[in-house]
Amino acid sequence: MTVTPLAEQIATQLRRDILRGKLPPGAPVKERENAAELGVSRTPMREAIRILAKEGLVDLRPSRSPLVARPSLREVMDAIDVLTALEMLSGQLACRNATPKEIDGLRQIHNRMADIYDTADPLDLFEVDMSFHRAIARASHNALLAETHQAYLARLWRVRYLTASLRHNRSRVLGQHGAILEGLETRAVAQVTAGIGLQLEGLAKSVALVLEPDSDAVDVS
Repeated sequence: MTVTPLAEQIATQLRRDILRGKLPPGAPVKERENAAELGVSRTPMREAIRILAKEGLVDLRPSRSPLVARPSLREVMDAIDVLTALEMLSGQLACRNATPKEIDGLRQIHNRMADIYDTADPLDLFEVDMSFHRAIARASHNALLAETHQAYLARLWRVRYLTASLRHNRSRVLGQHGAILEGLETRAVAQVTAGIGLQLEGLAKSVALVLEPDSDAVDVS
């Protein structure tokens, strides 16, 4: 699929609308109305929706508006299991393969997060947080692993955002990131995987707290 820069921009906006709840799970993503609201034609809007569908954020339907994805608790927990394995492997390989420049880039992300933690928009802060994890996957120097990690990160984007909001704790988040970063700098695999494990264990424990009261589905998009 060929994707235009405009379609990527629209996909980013829709993704943020999903995170903020403007487009809640189960809501239709109306191509015509969204295109008019954003002042774009329907062609890049259609491309953007296909991007989100590929990420598992929306469900396409023949001859009908796509819906914001509404996966079950079981699907979410299965995805967390896969993401945990991917992030653990990413950390192990990054300990071996990350360059000094890549580790410095991680340090910059960590420092930026510390600088803006108390003042940033929660969604902006969350996106910086997730960029830290994507950077570790890229530092594994395994392109297929990084691509697969990105796909599962996208599938868990909304539930991870919601649980991060529930577990908002500056010292905990920055402390875990700091320990992971220190482990990468010293090539200490056990320290890196322990830090990653703590973060994802917290995610798994918090999933039930973002369940809809009358449904077995989680707001994941």
